[in-house]
Formats: sequence, structure tokens, C-alpha cells
Amino acid sequence: MGLLDRFRGAAARGSGVLRAGSSRSDDARYLAQWVRAHTGVEGYVEPKTTVTDVTVVLIAVDGEWTRRVVGERGAQRLAGDLRIPIYDVRKTGYPQRMRDYDARKRIERQRAMEQDLRDL
Repeated sequence: MGLLDRFRGAAARGSGVLRAGSSRSDDARYLAQWVRAHTGVEGYVEPKTTVTDVTVVLIAVDGEWTRRVVGERGAQRLAGDLRIPIYDVRKTGYPQRMRDYDARKRIERQRAMEQDLRDL
């Protein structure tokens, strides 16, 4: 253990912890459940950034989506395990249905907030 390792936390020491209270196996289990609960799911791999490792965005046929960190080799393994198509978002971009879903949710939140204000 290096001098500064004790201050970096479990993720820096390579324990597989992605964020507080979540492990790679927890994320894999969550993604598998998410795929089972949704129709027409496709995976979109996002590149590593200075802030996050490689992530995958799962997008259902209605545009609902979820994102998790999967690491360099995890995306292809995940696609095989879940039997879903997987795309490189740098080559394909995000599907329009994802943007449409976000726009619908934004409108729903705005309407709910306006209704709450009217109820006051």
C-alpha cells in the first residue's frame, strides 16, 4: 500500500467498486433485470472519459434508458450475456427514440410542476 492509497478509497485499490454501495456484479445484475423488464433493448457503448470508465447505455424500444459503468472489456461481455445488439455510440450516435423519451419526460415534469403550483 502506497502512502496515499489509504485516502483513495476502495475503487482506487481495484476492488471493483464503481460508486458507493455498488459493485460490478450488482450493476450486471441490475442491467440483466432491466433488459428482462423492457422490450427491444439495445446497448450503446460510450468511450472512457477523464471522469468515467467505459459505460454502456441500454435503450428500450420506447426510448427509456439506463447507464452503467462496465469497463473496457465489460461491454462486449455484457452484450453476449444479455443477448442484445451493442453499438459504438461514436459511430452510430444515440437513437432518436432516446431523445424523444427524454423530451416527453421533460414535458411531464414541467406539467407536474405547473400543476403543483396551481394546487398551492
